Amino acid sequence: MCIDWGGSIRRACGAVRFDTSSYHYKSRRTVQAAVEMRIREICETRVRYGYRHIHVLLRREGWTINIKKTRRIYNELGLQLRNKHPKRRVKAKLRKDREEAAGPNDVWAMDFVHDQLAMGKKLRILTVIDTHSRFCPVVNPRFSYRGENVVQTLEEVCGKIGYPNTIRVDNGSEFISRDLDLWAYANDVTLDFSRPGKQTDNGFILRRGQQSPGLLPDPSSPSTASSEQNV
Repeated sequence: MCIDWGGSIRRACGAVRFDTSSYHYKSRRTVQAAVEMRIREICETRVRYGYRHIHVLLRREGWTINIKKTRRIYNELGLQLRNKHPKRRVKAKLRKDREEAAGPNDVWAMDFVHDQLAMGKKLRILTVIDTHSRFCPVVNPRFSYRGENVVQTLEEVCGKIGYPNTIRVDNGSEFISRDLDLWAYANDVTLDFSRPGKQTDNGFILRRGQQSPGLLPDPSSPSTASSEQNV
């Protein structure tokens, strides 16, 4: 209208009953492609994390974002966890091959093996292996294990031999717990999670269980359960 009739913007807006402030408004929304890509990357490696846990990781990395926007993007990307569906339908993609450990205390592998007493009571044994030196700094048996127990055991060992750069774990409840996540963040340790159903992603622990008589991989482990179903 301004071009055809040569009128001003104010008169044109008045003719169509359109507010001039709406005409001059410019969106302040920032481009969210970068944060969308980062959320996808987190979900590919930590498939059991919801939007609250993802939001914590984003804030740790320095992203200026509130939890409402994190949830909106998380839902728009279709990354919601659906516990009613089988684990084979959880969204996950193949990632790049892992790099070999460069030296001692670079990469650890951690998982549970199990044994049974003569009286029939079961033991859960937390086992940690250095993938470079094959040194086993932790073989700690308990009747039950929680995330806080894992943190306590790791803190005792790391106080003597130092902290690793990366720890490979599966998606068991003890390893995705908030206690272990906070411990890893405070000590600059990366938790490298296995893909669901890919038991070979943490094969050092399986090899340890096969070489130790009476010690077998924990059947309650998500990766072990998925592999048994595939067989």
